[in-house]
Amino acid sequence: MTDNLRGSAFMVLAMLGFALEDAFFKSATGLGSVSPGVGTVMFGLLAFTIFAGIARAKQIPLWHPAYLQRGLLIRTGFEICGRLFFALALAYTPLSTTSAILQAAPLVVTLGAVLVLGETVGPRRWAAMAVGFAGVLMILRPTPSGFEASAIFAVLGMIGFAGRDLATRTSPAQVHSAQLGLLGFAVVTLAGAIIILFEAGPPALPGADAALRICGTAFCGVLGYSALTRAMRTGEVSVVAPFRYSRLIFALIIAVAIFGERPDAMTLAGAALIVVSGGYTLLRSRPERRLP
Repeated sequence: MTDNLRGSAFMVLAMLGFALEDAFFKSATGLGSVSPGVGTVMFGLLAFTIFAGIARAKQIPLWHPAYLQRGLLIRTGFEICGRLFFALALAYTPLSTTSAILQAAPLVVTLGAVLVLGETVGPRRWAAMAVGFAGVLMILRPTPSGFEASAIFAVLGMIGFAGRDLATRTSPAQVHSAQLGLLGFAVVTLAGAIIILFEAGPPALPGADAALRICGTAFCGVLGYSALTRAMRTGEVSVVAPFRYSRLIFALIIAVAIFGERPDAMTLAGAALIVVSGGYTLLRSRPERRLP
Protein backbone atom coordinates (compact mmCIF):
# COMPACT_ATOMS: atom_id res chain seq x y z
CA MET A 1 0.00 0.00 0.00
CA THR A 2 1.42 3.41 -0.98
CA ASP A 3 1.78 6.26 1.48
CA ASN A 4 -0.87 8.23 -0.42
CA LEU A 5 -3.38 5.38 -0.19
CA ARG A 6 -2.62 4.80 3.50
CA GLY A 7 -2.90 8.50 4.30
CA SER A 8 -6.19 8.75 2.39
CA ALA A 9 -7.60 5.77 4.30
CA PHE A 10 -6.68 7.40 7.62
CA MET A 11 -8.35 10.62 6.48
CA VAL A 12 -11.59 8.78 5.63
CA LEU A 13 -11.49 7.06 9.03
CA ALA A 14 -10.92 10.44 10.69
CA MET A 15 -13.92 11.94 8.91
CA LEU A 16 -16.10 9.00 10.01
CA GLY A 17 -15.02 9.62 13.59
CA PHE A 18 -15.77 13.34 13.36
CA ALA A 19 -19.17 12.72 11.73
CA LEU A 20 -20.14 10.38 14.59
CA GLU A 21 -18.75 12.91 17.06
CA ASP A 22 -21.03 15.58 15.58
CA ALA A 23 -24.03 13.24 15.77
CA PHE A 24 -23.42 12.41 19.43
CA PHE A 25 -22.84 16.06 20.35
CA LYS A 26 -25.91 17.21 18.41
CA SER A 27 -28.12 14.64 20.13
CA ALA A 28 -26.65 15.46 23.57
CA THR A 29 -27.17 19.22 23.34
CA GLY A 30 -30.53 18.67 21.66
CA LEU A 31 -31.84 17.09 24.87
CA GLY A 32 -31.72 20.52 26.49
CA SER A 33 -29.96 19.25 29.61
CA VAL A 34 -26.46 20.37 28.61
CA SER A 35 -25.35 23.64 27.07
CA PRO A 36 -22.82 23.78 24.21
CA GLY A 37 -20.20 25.28 26.52
CA VAL A 38 -20.56 22.68 29.26
CA GLY A 39 -20.77 19.92 26.66
CA THR A 40 -17.57 21.14 25.02
CA VAL A 41 -15.72 21.26 28.34
CA MET A 42 -16.87 17.72 29.21
CA PHE A 43 -15.95 16.52 25.73
CA GLY A 44 -12.48 18.05 25.98
CA LEU A 45 -11.80 16.70 29.47
CA LEU A 46 -12.99 13.16 28.63
CA ALA A 47 -10.98 13.00 25.40
CA PHE A 48 -7.95 14.43 27.23
CA THR A 49 -8.31 11.68 29.84
CA ILE A 50 -8.53 8.98 27.15
CA PHE A 51 -5.36 10.23 25.47
CA ALA A 52 -3.66 10.43 28.86
CA GLY A 53 -4.57 6.77 29.47
CA ILE A 54 -3.24 5.79 26.04
CA ALA A 55 -0.02 7.66 26.70
CA ARG A 56 0.51 6.06 30.10
CA ALA A 57 -0.29 2.58 28.75
CA LYS A 58 2.41 3.06 26.12
CA GLN A 59 4.75 4.58 28.73
CA ILE A 60 4.73 7.88 26.89
CA PRO A 61 5.27 11.00 29.03
CA LEU A 62 2.28 13.30 29.25
CA TRP A 63 4.53 16.32 28.92
CA HIS A 64 6.99 16.83 26.09
CA PRO A 65 9.44 19.74 25.88
CA ALA A 66 8.52 20.12 22.21
CA TYR A 67 5.15 21.53 23.32
CA LEU A 68 7.01 24.79 23.75
CA GLN A 69 8.83 24.64 20.43
CA ARG A 70 7.89 27.09 17.72
CA GLY A 71 6.16 24.52 15.47
CA LEU A 72 3.79 23.17 18.12
CA LEU A 73 3.13 26.62 19.54
CA ILE A 74 2.02 27.66 16.05
CA ARG A 75 -0.14 24.53 15.82
CA THR A 76 -1.73 25.28 19.19
CA GLY A 77 -2.38 28.86 18.17
CA PHE A 78 -4.08 27.76 14.95
CA GLU A 79 -6.20 25.21 16.83
CA ILE A 80 -7.35 27.80 19.37
CA CYS A 81 -8.23 30.07 16.45
CA GLY A 82 -10.19 27.30 14.76
CA ARG A 83 -12.12 26.19 17.85
CA LEU A 84 -13.00 29.66 19.08
CA PHE A 85 -13.98 31.31 15.81
CA PHE A 86 -15.86 28.32 14.50
CA ALA A 87 -17.88 28.28 17.73
CA LEU A 88 -18.63 31.98 17.24
CA ALA A 89 -19.62 31.27 13.64
CA LEU A 90 -22.09 28.60 14.77
CA ALA A 91 -23.58 31.12 17.19
CA TYR A 92 -23.89 34.12 14.87
CA THR A 93 -23.81 32.85 11.27
CA PRO A 94 -26.28 30.58 9.42
CA LEU A 95 -25.20 26.95 9.60
CA SER A 96 -25.24 26.53 5.81
CA THR A 97 -22.81 29.42 5.38
CA THR A 98 -20.55 28.21 8.20
CA SER A 99 -20.41 24.65 6.86
CA ALA A 100 -19.76 25.76 3.30
CA ILE A 101 -16.84 27.96 4.38
CA LEU A 102 -15.39 25.18 6.56
CA GLN A 103 -15.36 22.78 3.58
CA ALA A 104 -12.94 25.14 1.85
CA ALA A 105 -10.25 23.98 4.32
CA PRO A 106 -8.83 21.32 1.93
CA LEU A 107 -8.24 24.01 -0.67
CA VAL A 108 -6.38 26.10 1.90
CA VAL A 109 -4.40 23.07 3.07
CA THR A 110 -3.45 22.26 -0.52
CA LEU A 111 -2.38 25.84 -1.14
CA GLY A 112 -0.36 25.75 2.06
CA ALA A 113 1.26 22.47 0.99
CA VAL A 114 2.39 24.17 -2.21
CA LEU A 115 3.60 27.39 -0.58
CA VAL A 116 5.03 26.01 2.67
CA LEU A 117 5.89 22.34 2.10
CA GLY A 118 6.96 22.65 -1.53
CA GLU A 119 4.57 20.01 -2.90
CA THR A 120 3.68 20.11 -6.59
CA VAL A 121 0.02 20.17 -7.64
CA GLY A 122 -0.87 19.95 -11.32
CA PRO A 123 -3.82 21.67 -12.99
CA ARG A 124 -5.85 18.44 -13.13
CA ARG A 125 -5.68 17.95 -9.38
CA TRP A 126 -6.61 21.59 -8.87
CA ALA A 127 -9.58 20.98 -11.18
CA ALA A 128 -10.56 17.88 -9.18
CA MET A 129 -10.45 19.92 -5.97
CA ALA A 130 -12.67 22.55 -7.56
CA VAL A 131 -15.16 19.85 -8.60
CA GLY A 132 -15.24 18.54 -5.03
CA PHE A 133 -15.89 22.01 -3.68
CA ALA A 134 -18.66 22.44 -6.25
CA GLY A 135 -20.21 19.28 -4.86
CA VAL A 136 -20.08 20.79 -1.37
CA LEU A 137 -21.93 23.87 -2.61
CA MET A 138 -24.54 21.65 -4.30
CA ILE A 139 -25.22 20.01 -0.94
CA LEU A 140 -25.22 23.14 1.22
CA ARG A 141 -26.52 25.68 -1.33
CA PRO A 142 -25.65 28.80 0.72
CA THR A 143 -27.66 31.84 -0.30
CA PRO A 144 -25.93 35.12 -1.15
CA SER A 145 -27.65 36.77 1.80
CA GLY A 146 -25.94 34.30 4.09
CA PHE A 147 -22.51 35.80 3.45
CA GLU A 148 -22.83 38.64 5.92
CA ALA A 149 -20.18 40.38 7.99
CA SER A 150 -20.34 37.78 10.77
CA ALA A 151 -19.22 35.13 8.25
CA ILE A 152 -15.68 36.34 8.93
CA PHE A 153 -15.83 34.15 12.08
CA ALA A 154 -16.26 31.06 9.88
CA VAL A 155 -13.43 32.19 7.60
CA LEU A 156 -11.08 32.62 10.56
CA GLY A 157 -12.17 29.26 11.99
CA MET A 158 -11.53 27.52 8.67
CA ILE A 159 -8.08 29.12 8.42
CA GLY A 160 -7.37 27.96 11.97
CA PHE A 161 -8.22 24.33 11.22
CA ALA A 162 -6.27 24.36 7.93
CA GLY A 163 -3.25 25.87 9.67
CA ARG A 164 -3.49 23.26 12.42
CA ASP A 165 -3.41 20.44 9.86
CA LEU A 166 -0.38 21.89 8.08
CA ALA A 167 1.41 22.42 11.40
CA THR A 168 0.62 18.79 12.31
CA ARG A 169 2.48 17.76 9.16
CA THR A 170 5.58 19.66 10.24
CA SER A 171 5.36 18.84 13.97
CA PRO A 172 8.42 17.13 15.50
CA ALA A 173 8.49 13.40 14.71
CA GLN A 174 9.46 12.59 18.30
CA VAL A 175 6.11 13.89 19.56
CA HIS A 176 3.75 10.92 19.71
CA SER A 177 0.23 11.22 18.31
CA ALA A 178 -1.14 10.67 21.82
CA GLN A 179 0.81 13.70 23.00
CA LEU A 180 -0.60 15.73 20.12
CA GLY A 181 -4.05 14.56 21.21
CA LEU A 182 -3.41 15.70 24.78
CA LEU A 183 -2.41 19.11 23.51
CA GLY A 184 -5.36 19.33 21.11
CA PHE A 185 -8.07 18.43 23.60
CA ALA A 186 -6.60 20.72 26.23
CA VAL A 187 -7.37 23.42 23.66
CA VAL A 188 -10.93 22.05 23.22
CA THR A 189 -11.46 22.29 26.98
CA LEU A 190 -10.17 25.85 26.99
CA ALA A 191 -12.50 26.76 24.12
CA GLY A 192 -15.48 25.31 26.00
CA ALA A 193 -14.60 27.32 29.10
CA ILE A 194 -14.55 30.49 27.03
CA ILE A 195 -17.95 29.63 25.50
CA ILE A 196 -19.41 29.19 29.01
CA LEU A 197 -18.39 32.74 29.85
CA PHE A 198 -20.82 33.98 27.18
CA GLU A 199 -23.72 31.64 27.99
CA ALA A 200 -26.73 32.85 29.91
CA GLY A 201 -27.13 31.51 33.43
CA PRO A 202 -24.77 29.39 35.54
CA PRO A 203 -23.37 26.15 34.09
CA ALA A 204 -25.28 22.99 35.03
CA LEU A 205 -24.30 19.32 34.92
CA PRO A 206 -26.08 17.23 32.26
CA GLY A 207 -28.52 14.38 32.87
CA ALA A 208 -27.44 10.74 32.62
CA ASP A 209 -28.58 10.32 29.00
CA ALA A 210 -26.80 13.46 27.82
CA ALA A 211 -23.67 12.49 29.77
CA LEU A 212 -23.54 9.13 27.99
CA ARG A 213 -23.82 10.87 24.64
CA ILE A 214 -20.99 13.20 25.57
CA CYS A 215 -18.94 10.09 26.36
CA GLY A 216 -19.72 8.84 22.85
CA THR A 217 -18.66 12.25 21.53
CA ALA A 218 -15.31 11.95 23.31
CA PHE A 219 -14.65 8.39 22.09
CA CYS A 220 -15.39 9.28 18.46
CA GLY A 221 -13.43 12.51 18.79
CA VAL A 222 -10.35 10.56 19.95
CA LEU A 223 -10.76 8.17 17.01
CA GLY A 224 -11.09 11.03 14.54
CA TYR A 225 -8.25 13.07 16.00
CA SER A 226 -5.85 10.11 16.07
CA ALA A 227 -6.65 9.14 12.49
CA LEU A 228 -6.35 12.76 11.33
CA THR A 229 -2.89 13.06 12.85
CA ARG A 230 -1.78 9.86 11.10
CA ALA A 231 -3.31 11.05 7.83
CA MET A 232 -1.49 14.38 7.88
CA ARG A 233 1.80 12.59 8.60
CA THR A 234 1.40 10.06 5.77
CA GLY A 235 1.46 10.71 2.01
CA GLU A 236 1.22 14.04 0.21
CA VAL A 237 -0.95 16.61 1.93
CA SER A 238 -2.35 17.72 -1.44
CA VAL A 239 -3.60 14.14 -2.05
CA VAL A 240 -4.80 13.33 1.46
CA ALA A 241 -6.58 16.64 2.18
CA PRO A 242 -9.39 16.26 -0.41
CA PHE A 243 -10.70 13.21 1.42
CA ARG A 244 -12.00 15.58 4.07
CA TYR A 245 -15.03 15.81 1.80
CA SER A 246 -15.97 12.25 2.82
CA ARG A 247 -17.22 13.74 6.09
CA LEU A 248 -20.24 15.03 4.19
CA ILE A 249 -20.97 11.54 2.87
CA PHE A 250 -20.98 10.10 6.38
CA ALA A 251 -23.07 13.03 7.58
CA LEU A 252 -25.71 12.26 4.94
CA ILE A 253 -25.88 8.61 6.00
CA ILE A 254 -26.20 9.56 9.68
CA ALA A 255 -28.84 12.18 8.87
CA VAL A 256 -30.98 9.57 7.09
CA ALA A 257 -30.43 6.64 9.48
CA ILE A 258 -30.58 8.50 12.83
CA PHE A 259 -32.26 11.85 12.37
CA GLY A 260 -34.75 10.79 9.70
CA GLU A 261 -33.70 13.39 7.13
CA ARG A 262 -34.28 12.77 3.40
CA PRO A 263 -31.69 14.39 1.08
CA ASP A 264 -32.95 15.49 -2.32
CA ALA A 265 -31.50 14.77 -5.77
CA MET A 266 -29.23 17.85 -5.70
CA THR A 267 -27.70 16.73 -2.41
CA LEU A 268 -27.06 13.22 -3.70
CA ALA A 269 -25.53 14.59 -6.92
CA GLY A 270 -23.20 16.82 -4.90
CA ALA A 271 -22.15 13.87 -2.75
CA ALA A 272 -21.34 11.90 -5.92
CA LEU A 273 -19.13 14.74 -7.17
CA ILE A 274 -17.25 14.76 -3.88
CA VAL A 275 -16.54 11.03 -4.09
CA VAL A 276 -15.46 11.23 -7.74
CA SER A 277 -13.15 14.20 -7.16
CA GLY A 278 -11.45 12.52 -4.20
CA GLY A 279 -10.94 9.28 -6.11
CA TYR A 280 -9.53 11.10 -9.13
CA THR A 281 -7.13 13.06 -6.93
CA LEU A 282 -5.76 9.81 -5.51
CA LEU A 283 -5.40 8.21 -8.97
CA ARG A 284 -3.54 11.26 -10.29
CA SER A 285 -0.92 11.06 -7.52
CA ARG A 286 2.46 9.78 -8.70
CA PRO A 287 4.62 7.62 -6.41
CA GLU A 288 7.87 9.29 -7.47
CA ARG A 289 6.66 12.56 -5.97
CA ARG A 290 5.80 11.16 -2.55
CA LEU A 291 7.45 12.74 0.42
CA PRO A 292 9.67 10.45 2.50
